[in-house]
Amino acid sequence: MSDIQEYPDVVQEFRGHLNPGRLKLQSNSVIFKNTKTGKVDQYQSNDITKAQWLKRARGYCLKFKLNNDTIHRYDGFKETDFEKLSGFVSNFYETSLEKVDVSLKGWNYGIAHFQGNALTFEVDKSLSFEVPLTNVSHSTTAKNEVTLEFHLNDDAAVSLTEMRFHIPADNRDAENDPVQEFYKNVLESADIIQATGESIVTLQEIQCLTPRGRYDLKMYPTFLQLHGKTFDYKIPYTTVLRLFLLPHKDGRQMFFVVSLDPPIKQGQTRYHFLILLFNKDDEMSAELNLTDEDIEKKYDGKLTREMSGPDYEVVSRIFKAITTSKITVPGGFVGHSGTQAISCSYKAATGLLYPLERGFIFVHKPPIHIRFDEIAAVNFARSSGNTRSFDFDVESKSGTVYNFVGLEKDEYGKLYDFVAQKKLRVKNIGGKGKKRTQDDDDDVWGSGDEGGEHDAYLERMKEEGKNRQVDDEDDDSDSSDESYNPGGSGSEVAEEYDSNPPTSSTSDSDYSAGSAGSGGDSAAEARREKKKEKKEKKEKKKSKSAKTVKEGRRKRKSKKDRDPNRPKRAQSAYFLWLNESRESIKTEFPGLSITELSKKAGEMWRDMTDKSKYEALAEEAKKEYQAAMEEYKKQKEEEPSADEDDDEDGGGGGSPKKERKKKVSPSPKKLTESRAGAGSDYKSKEFISSSSSSDENKPLKKKAKKEGRKEKRAESSPKGRKSKRGAKRNSGSESEEAELPEDEEILSSPTASEASASESDSD
Repeated sequence: MSDIQEYPDVVQEFRGHLNPGRLKLQSNSVIFKNTKTGKVDQYQSNDITKAQWLKRARGYCLKFKLNNDTIHRYDGFKETDFEKLSGFVSNFYETSLEKVDVSLKGWNYGIAHFQGNALTFEVDKSLSFEVPLTNVSHSTTAKNEVTLEFHLNDDAAVSLTEMRFHIPADNRDAENDPVQEFYKNVLESADIIQATGESIVTLQEIQCLTPRGRYDLKMYPTFLQLHGKTFDYKIPYTTVLRLFLLPHKDGRQMFFVVSLDPPIKQGQTRYHFLILLFNKDDEMSAELNLTDEDIEKKYDGKLTREMSGPDYEVVSRIFKAITTSKITVPGGFVGHSGTQAISCSYKAATGLLYPLERGFIFVHKPPIHIRFDEIAAVNFARSSGNTRSFDFDVESKSGTVYNFVGLEKDEYGKLYDFVAQKKLRVKNIGGKGKKRTQDDDDDVWGSGDEGGEHDAYLERMKEEGKNRQVDDEDDDSDSSDESYNPGGSGSEVAEEYDSNPPTSSTSDSDYSAGSAGSGGDSAAEARREKKKEKKEKKEKKKSKSAKTVKEGRRKRKSKKDRDPNRPKRAQSAYFLWLNESRESIKTEFPGLSITELSKKAGEMWRDMTDKSKYEALAEEAKKEYQAAMEEYKKQKEEEPSADEDDDEDGGGGGSPKKERKKKVSPSPKKLTESRAGAGSDYKSKEFISSSSSSDENKPLKKKAKKEGRKEKRAESSPKGRKSKRGAKRNSGSESEEAELPEDEEILSSPTASEASASESDSD
């Protein structure tokens, strides 16, 4: 039979919650490691006095009782495990595995026994249930009752808060009170914090970062009390998991971190860490209220009655001796700044990340401790919007991702070497969510600096920066905007100017049309309706033209593709050598990843003594690139000049939009219509004739429509108006020039005699 047995799926009950862990039975010891907290419980096999096998609601329980009356219980075993465990315990633990029968009657009266740190309740000489007294937080007595109150666990789905025992009086023994005896036995093993007697030492005005404030630390034999101006906290030493002593990055301060499970509570707030801050230069002296015998017997001589030295050193020594916990300090990691911490941010708070020998710890807000055995993978990613820093993501096996952002770029090499040394799986090096491929590495190898240690991440960042710079140069020099090409394309912008553009003569005609109020109410109504319809049409055209211009601008913003005729940048001596030696490196070192191969190539290049061959090739390639680039720029300069010559030779080919745009004058805002004969917008016929003396700007479309509009107007006008116009025709005047114009009708320039004749006729 093997002298070691392991059970990875075992749970241990703690304050109503089943904590998963791994149980390891050895010939000389028993080890249980809590998967959640990483805490390890270990005791020797010769300390075991009794081993029992109990039936549970789900599975079976293995219970060990030690010679100091401490009881350890492990649940989650199967019925088939009994034979294997029974033989192992009988061979190595000098005892036998005893099966315990459980009462299933369900009675609520029986006999209570106190065994070690547990209360067992028996019904009909069989075990009904047992209560671990370490879970009891408070106890009170009444006339014939004892009440037990239990610690609450935030992780437990259902918690038992209170239990009452009724103890009848014993008339046969009047001297002893059974209620007081029961209460006394509970207090001996219960986890009840009572500040009785003097403290071992009191440290005044200690600065705490979590919880924030200054507190007096009073250390009692079983618990620590934090006394502040607003709140008081009592922390049992059994809840202390780990102690950390971490130097600040500024070299002037020290963090002392106490990890707690379960955490201390203040309302709905939970503090899993107690963080104390000390200045290195501050010193203190403390006097301990202990006898020399207690120091030797309880604390193995690790303390002295008078202790003096720097604040952080005195406090850490006292905590280490009283809590019997080891102090964790940073290991051999040294960052680029020469310190053991890396500045970064977690969520919205800045802090320091410490790579330890067995995990990472971030201080101070919020404090985070991540052990290596609970890390599934880490990820190096480029920081968004900043090429001078990168992100470091830590993914735990439970699925939680801790994202530390804003790490300085210089810290990348040191941190990556540390992660590789600890054999943590690097999930991705290129970026978030994108797996690195061979094409990515070919792009990285395309350019770089000569000499020095090769860094794949740094090279890729440089390459991306160069590509952005080249794209910007292409946009400034090579690319031409999709500028206005008159007549070159039938865009929607041209349609806007194909419509009838307003000129000075048309605008004047609009004004004059509005001033003729003698035509009757029906004619005025008809004109108003027409103006209203035309106004709506113009608004629709404006909205369409606005959309067209907006779409054109959006097209200009889109980047053009890179010119394929542009010469490619010359490779450096290092990359010329790497392209030639890559296959030989793969053959010599099989199994290397892409990152390891590039790093190995950088080391080999750095160690090379004769690089003259590749430097000469690089120099020659550089000259060829410069010559090709000059020729390319000359060609680019000649292209726009040739286009200009073509435009000049073309002359009036097509309909030039720019020229048309210059000729078209903007339409002035129409004045409000005046129904009186002579208002502010009224213009005489002399003014009309002088302002519309030129017919050069009259659109062709207007002339084509003129006769049709006259006929329509004649049909809709009243009889009196027709008779007037008939009289004018009979008198020999030109009726077309004398009659009132339509809204967009262009009037010719009458002579002075004709104008006076028409005025006399109207009178």
